[in-house]
This record gives sequence, C-alpha cells and structure tokens, in this order.
Amino acid sequence: MSRHILLINPNSSQATSAMMQAIAQRAADGAMAVTVVTARRSPAMIVTEDDLLASAAEVVEIGRRHAADCAGIVVSAFGDPGLDELRRRVEIPVTGICEASMRAAAQGGRPFGVATTTPLLAGVIAARAAALGLAERLTGIRCTAGDPLALSGDKAALTLALGEMVEACIAADGAEAVIIGGGPLGEAAGALQARYTTPIISPIPCAIASLLEQMNARQAAPAAAAAGG
Repeated sequence: MSRHILLINPNSSQATSAMMQAIAQRAADGAMAVTVVTARRSPAMIVTEDDLLASAAEVVEIGRRHAADCAGIVVSAFGDPGLDELRRRVEIPVTGICEASMRAAAQGGRPFGVATTTPLLAGVIAARAAALGLAERLTGIRCTAGDPLALSGDKAALTLALGEMVEACIAADGAEAVIIGGGPLGEAAGALQARYTTPIISPIPCAIASLLEQMNARQAAPAAAAAGG
C-alpha cells in the first residue's frame, strides 16, 4: 500500500483542489504525501443540497477506484457527501471535513458555531451535527450574504464577510469555537485564525489530524494484540 492520503474534492474546481491539497499537505507536516482527485460531474462550487447529494455517487466512485493505492481518504466538502457509503465500501480509514471539524470544535462539551457562505446548505449542516450526536452543541449557522461563488473569488471580501459571521457566532450565539464551514474556504479559515482568541476551526487540517490518528491506531493495534497475547 502506498503511504499517501487521498483528498477527494467533490466539486469540479481544479483551483479549489490545488488550494485544499496545499492546506492538507501542510497539515500532514511531513507524515505522508497528500494527493487530490477532483470530481468531474459537479459544479465548480457546491452551494445547494441537490448539488451535495448529487456529488455523493462520484465521491464513492473515486474513493473505491483509488482505495487500493492509498492509506486513507478525506472527503473535502462540508456536508461529507458519500462519506458513510464510502466508509462501508473500502477497508482504509475515511473521514470528512465536516465530521472531523465538528468533533474537534465540540471537544470537552464546547458549544460551537459554523460560519459559511452557503445558506442553502444550512439544513444539511445542521443535520450533520445531529447525525454526529452534536445537535445540542451547535449554537447556530451564520451565512454570508450574496452569491457564494462570486464571494469566493474575492479573498479580501470573503475573509471580511466570514469574519463578520464569526463575530455573530461568538457575540450573539455564544459559540466558544467557530468552524469555517467549507473546503473552498480553507484559506480564509487560516487567515481568520490569527484574529480571534476564540478558536477558529479549519476543517481540512482537522480531517488530516483525524485520519492520521486513525491510521496510527490501526498500526498500533496488531502490536498491542501481540504483546497482550
């Protein structure tokens, strides 16, 4: 098995793939290489529930096609399309950026919010928190105004708008951590982390950390069993 992590981009933007791969590779910190595969049948940015649901089948196809050649897989869309099905169909660790970031944000029982650009996905995000048993920890989902795709093309405006949503999550909703909810928002998440004392959670590094932890646990299990036996 090749020791690399596969990051699946469920949208069709090659630029987004390159950005997310760079963030993931930094998060892996030399532990292993990160490769990326980009979906072809999805729009350049997933902004509706229909887009997200439609992307799930291709995520599973990509994951199954590459599973024999990698050590673990990250589904890098906030909503984790195809994650549960892919996890059932492959024998290597699989995680999603929504799942990993929500679990990180809620550590120690901490209440957390989500700041994002896609209001039409708010229901999916809330449902994901419920599926993870974290609905009571989610303080709210704050969404920027305007067209998400246009906003994502202006880094300064994107960071400013998300910062306003972060402040609302903290001041109005009582969040003690805020997730920047979206793979394409990865650079903005990094920029915002230095601006607040409240933890700002970047989903892609959370997914990499979770995946590496799962891999290490799998490697340690045979040694522990042998020592116990």
